Amino acid sequence: MPAKLIPCPECKKKSIWSSDNPHRPFCSERCKLLDLGAWASGDYQIPTEVNPDEEDFSTGMVELENWRSPTIH
Repeated sequence: MPAKLIPCPECKKKSIWSSDNPHRPFCSERCKLLDLGAWASGDYQIPTEVNPDEEDFSTGMVELENWRSPTIH
């Protein structure tokens, strides 16, 4: 069976999809690390619409209500 070639998700160069390719689905360690860096920096986010009616803004409110200004001596 011939090796399946797929485009590298990073550079689009054809890459062998095989267990012999340690960087699969990427073509190289470089592309694998570039993708990891993009993921770690938050470049891959699923866009969503914010619905204020579904948001829970109560987090931290108790702490805020109980907070007192520091006494200045």
